[in-house]
Amino acid sequence: MSGKILVSGGGIAGCCLAWWLRRYGYAVTIVEQAAEPRAGGYVIDFWGLGYRVAEKMGLVDELRRSDLVIEEFRVVDRNGRKISGIDQRALQDIAGGRIMSLQRSAVASALYHALDDDVSVRFGDSVATLTEHPDGVEVTFRSGAHEGYDLVVGADGLHSAVRHLAFGEQAEYERFLGYYVAAFSAHDYPHRDPHVYVTYGEPGKQIWRVTMDDETTVFLLVFADASPQGIPMHDPAQQKEILARRYARSGWETPDMLRALAATTDLYFDRVSQIVMPRWTKGRVALIGDACACPSLLAGEGSAMAMAEAYTLAGELHAASGDHAAAFAAYEQLLRPYVERKQKAARGFAASFVPQSALALWLRNTSINVANTLGLTRLLFGAQINDRQALGDYR
Repeated sequence: MSGKILVSGGGIAGCCLAWWLRRYGYAVTIVEQAAEPRAGGYVIDFWGLGYRVAEKMGLVDELRRSDLVIEEFRVVDRNGRKISGIDQRALQDIAGGRIMSLQRSAVASALYHALDDDVSVRFGDSVATLTEHPDGVEVTFRSGAHEGYDLVVGADGLHSAVRHLAFGEQAEYERFLGYYVAAFSAHDYPHRDPHVYVTYGEPGKQIWRVTMDDETTVFLLVFADASPQGIPMHDPAQQKEILARRYARSGWETPDMLRALAATTDLYFDRVSQIVMPRWTKGRVALIGDACACPSLLAGEGSAMAMAEAYTLAGELHAASGDHAAAFAAYEQLLRPYVERKQKAARGFAASFVPQSALALWLRNTSINVANTLGLTRLLFGAQINDRQALGDYR
């Protein structure tokens, strides 16, 4: 199959899509606003559709090299004593061993390095304008360059530039869930628990900590805030100040964590939102991943969903012999019910993810402890891990 396709975004969704498009013979260009492949990021559990796509790509062994081999999810009190938890080996059993704990950047890196040398990657640039005509799309980049493509795909995340240009303002589609998230890494952090995901919560705020294998510790912080516009999105110094105020009187290791936060250079900070759209495609432009169907980190499967969407969109273009209208329609028809189900589940899970009262926090921790003690892990997580959503067969 011939044709030129521009993919905006060089993360998990974009690199996965580019890999499959090259497999089907398309000429692919990726444009990524970062100057180089992104590093860091919080830790995700990788299973289900994403794992199945990785198997089809022959990437499982490569991803295994970055697996943190988490054995326990541990909930602690303000003094660091364990009060609840989950034996992660039970989740391994449920998934038949087809689950890993990885930094998001490890997945993105594996996909990027798997790309064919014929995939052109433009780092440090982004899409500035899109002009569609009957035979293609003319693109102007921020660098000033111009190029024509048969199709353009936005795989550029929650704040997608392609979505903004082709579909309108983000406010039309963003559903703010009432939380903010921050993630950062620290070197030589004084507290280490290899192979354990440790979490400490207080009403309206939660901290997660994971020890890496290279003397690095990764933190994830989520706190409740009703204002979608009240926190600066592009000023790391102000974001650090906000986090320091939010967690100033918290227990556990918070003083050490805040010292690590002050020194970090890789802070990620954003709203916890979903993107809900009536259509994911328009003319010769399509969206995948968080750009059109962000489930939020509350769903825990954003990377897997992005890979499934990339695999399906490329496969449907191949199956339709390049008829983009037919392929786009099939892509949405196959995946929209699955995405909407995951987004609904994430909205329902928010109250358990970051309980906003002392009673709700106690109930959450007690429920986890009871389930683990009575061996009810399969009942709680089995349906989520063993997702029966089908992937198309495009051989």
